[in-house]
Amino acid sequence: MNQLSKEERNRYGRHLILPSFGMEGQLKLKNAKVLVVGAGGLGCPVLQYLTAAGVGHIGIVDFDKVEESNLQRQILYTTEDIGKSKALTAKAKLEKLNPHIKITAFERRLTKVNVFEIFKNFDVIADGTDNFSTRYLVNDACVLAGKINVFASIFRFEGQVAVFNYLKADGTRGVNYRDLHPEPPKDGLIPNCAEGGVLGVLPGIIGSMQANEVIKVVTGIGAPLVDKIFIMDTLSFSSHTLKLRKNASVDITELPNENEVCAIPINEITAKELKQLMASKADFQLIDVRQPPEFDLQNIGGKLIPLSNISAEADKIERTKKVVILCQSGKRSRKAIEILKEKGFSNLINLKGGLNQFLK
Repeated sequence: MNQLSKEERNRYGRHLILPSFGMEGQLKLKNAKVLVVGAGGLGCPVLQYLTAAGVGHIGIVDFDKVEESNLQRQILYTTEDIGKSKALTAKAKLEKLNPHIKITAFERRLTKVNVFEIFKNFDVIADGTDNFSTRYLVNDACVLAGKINVFASIFRFEGQVAVFNYLKADGTRGVNYRDLHPEPPKDGLIPNCAEGGVLGVLPGIIGSMQANEVIKVVTGIGAPLVDKIFIMDTLSFSSHTLKLRKNASVDITELPNENEVCAIPINEITAKELKQLMASKADFQLIDVRQPPEFDLQNIGGKLIPLSNISAEADKIERTKKVVILCQSGKRSRKAIEILKEKGFSNLINLKGGLNQFLK
């Protein structure tokens, strides 16, 4: 694709008159292939701005469905989208935003089995994931496949942006995520956004910056955040940029083993079955692994033990009778069960769909 149609020239007119960008930059965008991993808080603004900018082929990887709690920050979706596939819903809406580009939706979980197959048709990967296991998988796959990883993360009031594994003019690669954090943290040590919360506007701010770095990388304008990481605190509205350097101990030769899917089988109970269990006054223990503010806002009883404390407070959980563990959506409760199984628990049941499903 080496030219723009009349409609595209009208659409991208403000790009075409930009010094050092112009037609050359817009054609680079038109020929670019960018994969966005995660269509959540960060993915929404990244996808919207890259679509509007005219990136020729955009891929979306997300296996999740829209939940009501997403709408506080994931503004690509509306109330009517609750329960729908994020990847497919995003694709449909983005195609209405810009009919001149191609959008491919991958409605599946990214794993070590499929990551190279999904990555192969894209040049730049934009990592908008919200968990460490996928973040390390994306990083390591980018290094092994020779892809540029435009990274961003958010937590509470703070966001970070960086460009990893950038191909420099001398043929060497810039730092990657493991040069900054060689190993993932232990389970439950660092809470995710569902556990620690996130300011609704934060992913919009950081996601826009992430999209900006993608555009810089693709078009070759400006100075991307290579061998640097940008950190912003929205409470104080302060920011700083740290210089990064290669970690001699990091040598990525294969994908991480921690990304094996379904390594630990977990028993589950449906919301209907739990209601029947409660109505029968059966002798069982109910454990809620959400955070105190979530519990105070809405709960169905039970003992509150946040996921971050689950290992330290394992002695408060019964071992001799049935224990049902719940969270908001069923994800954190699964993680809690994985942690407790390693401590010898064999009587744990996950509430499928979490409190969201129970309260429907």
